[in-house]
Amino acid sequence: MIEIVLQPRVLEPKDWATYLFIFSFALIAIAKTAFETRFSDFLRVLISDKYIRVYKDPSHLMSGFNILLFFVQIISFSFFIQLVLSHFFAFSKTDWILFLRIFTFFGVFILSKFLIEKIVATFFNIEEFAEQFNLQKVSYRTFIGVALLPITVYLFYSSSSSNISYYCIISVILAINVYTYLISLKIYQNVLIGKLFYFILYLCTLEIAPYYFIYYLITKNLAH
Repeated sequence: MIEIVLQPRVLEPKDWATYLFIFSFALIAIAKTAFETRFSDFLRVLISDKYIRVYKDPSHLMSGFNILLFFVQIISFSFFIQLVLSHFFAFSKTDWILFLRIFTFFGVFILSKFLIEKIVATFFNIEEFAEQFNLQKVSYRTFIGVALLPITVYLFYSSSSSNISYYCIISVILAINVYTYLISLKIYQNVLIGKLFYFILYLCTLEIAPYYFIYYLITKNLAH
């Protein structure tokens, strides 16, 4: 007589992720419909400076367009971070509690960093540069978040992603960030000539130290 042993099959719930992906695409659709011209210029931000020139006023930073896409980028980056942790370390990509923690931390980190940057820029007397630099960073980071969303959807539902694909995505994100710094330096080189020391302190304090600190915390926790 053949003995049949039944093993319970545990299915990890993915519905919460599906709802969030749909919600994110809905936000993009709303932004495209409500700000059609701006959205069209926004999609060409990497190949044209029209978007930066037209929407360079600091008042655009808190516009409905940026607020809508802010949530998209936070969701997109949070999913990607969770996928990286899942792919390279022993984390579950369907753990909604982990996602909530990443989402909250990343959102608070971005907002806190923005407020601190304004304070430090005032102290160093480089407010003009800091405002424009923040606008450019927000524009490029938002573009990355929107572009990363469909890639994240694919990686989330795929079971055969390679290390190379993750390395390529991370490299592209880093390259766009470096491109942002170079563009800013080129545009505001005349403003920064007399304040180069303060600018270097600004970069080290707010553009290098926070990310190094996060990297240190993550690697330290994973080591334990």
